[in-house]
Amino acid sequence: MGNEKRTRARKARSRRVDKKAIEEGRRRRASTGEGKSQEIEGTISAVLAGTMFKVKLQNGHELLAHISGKMRKRFIRLVVGDRVKLEVSPYDIDKARITYRLG
Repeated sequence: MGNEKRTRARKARSRRVDKKAIEEGRRRRASTGEGKSQEIEGTISAVLAGTMFKVKLQNGHELLAHISGKMRKRFIRLVVGDRVKLEVSPYDIDKARITYRLG
């Protein structure tokens, strides 16, 4: 009986520590602002294989973009000339994710 109580107490203590660590990590990520993607608009200039697209921005730059999962799930079709909303990765500014079709 004594060992069983100690084991239960040890598990409860470790759960509390885990919850604190998880919450601390969430707070730290939220305060640094890392991982935030930038939202911009562009026009599809070319359709590539594998749901990849070349998207031209208003400033003349071209990005390689892929369709987001929800757009893929809903079978939203994109063609050359469509205006789209993009999320640009902060780590590689030449790649983006298409999140919305504007028309």
